[in-house]
Amino acid sequence: MLNSVRSEHVIHCVLDSLLCSEAKIALYILGSRRKTCIHSFIQSMLLHTQKVDDFTVPHIKCIREKKLKHHHALELLKVFCTEIAKLKLSKVERIFNPAMQDAIRMGMPEIVKQIVLTYPAAINYWNLDNKRFIFQEAILWRREHVFNLIYQMDVGAELMRLIPLKDRSSNGGMHLAAHLGREQQINLKASVPVAVLQMQRELQWFKEVEKLTPLAFREVRNADGMTPAEVFSNTHQDLIKEAEHWMKDTATSCTIVAALIAAMAFAAAITVPGGNNNENGHPLLSKQKAFVIFGISDALALFSSITSVLMFLLIMTSRYAEGDFLHTLPSRLVIGLITLFVSILSTMVASGAILYLVFGDNKAWILIPVVALASIPATLFGALQFPLLVEMIQSTYGRGIFGKKSDHALIG
Repeated sequence: MLNSVRSEHVIHCVLDSLLCSEAKIALYILGSRRKTCIHSFIQSMLLHTQKVDDFTVPHIKCIREKKLKHHHALELLKVFCTEIAKLKLSKVERIFNPAMQDAIRMGMPEIVKQIVLTYPAAINYWNLDNKRFIFQEAILWRREHVFNLIYQMDVGAELMRLIPLKDRSSNGGMHLAAHLGREQQINLKASVPVAVLQMQRELQWFKEVEKLTPLAFREVRNADGMTPAEVFSNTHQDLIKEAEHWMKDTATSCTIVAALIAAMAFAAAITVPGGNNNENGHPLLSKQKAFVIFGISDALALFSSITSVLMFLLIMTSRYAEGDFLHTLPSRLVIGLITLFVSILSTMVASGAILYLVFGDNKAWILIPVVALASIPATLFGALQFPLLVEMIQSTYGRGIFGKKSDHALIG
């Protein structure tokens, strides 16, 4: 008890000294001649500045405190790992092994990295209960940040050896990547809220582990007599149904909106504003700049809305196989949402141009309320769908959740 109290006191002293380090350095540089007045002035300025920042932007204080706690925790972790590594081999393994297992289960790559840096032999630790190695645990618990550490290690051949090894239930790395239990669902929903992206993430995990598994081990059966592909199909049935239901509902709603925009754009195209010239049939307002803007915007709205309708129809008539959730369905949804947004924006521009052309009477101030009102639907749609669109683009066309091997080996 006394040691814990002393440790807590030391930690508080360290935190306090670090918090005040910038002020102390500034005071030391200023010298000692006008020490008293300058000290009080700087201290008061620092105090008032911190109070103003905390009052005006309260999130800055919270972020600063979290960053400091994280930094101090890492420093203490380095000290603890260094001291533990000096103990006997049996004691080191008794401390580091459960710590590694808990860190992987909770998704804390900093702890795993520091333990491996301090004690490289920890890379070969395995769970005594189920006979799984640490990176097999990372696969099972879907901890990509921990799994990516293997790319920073100079043990590529070691990875090929660890992944196919079987645990107590004869599950290899691909079986673990194919399995979706209740715990995996909780972790998956915490990181990816949409069912389609959850299914895509599961496929990405399975394909990545499949790349690292030798061909001879890809069709190995576990204790239940199932291959990795059979385990994947069996445990992902509910998620596939949920993703299919979400995709069809989204596609149906967006199809209705896109079809209405297409009908409006087509009606506006055949109904020329201002009428036509009886002699040559040309529009009377064709020389106006607003009319040219209307024509271009209306054509863009028509073509983009029809494209959006086609994409969403392809989604609704898809077979919804497992592999379709990796690229095919997300790509169609991305194209459909982008073209739908373009059609909405073009429709608003065309409507604004017609309002200015017919009722504006060449008055520039009319553009201000027209633009303001026309931007509301496009802004609302963008604000509601843009986060999902960005996340889906990054997940489908981005770098992915798995890193590449670094030039700087973590261990060697």
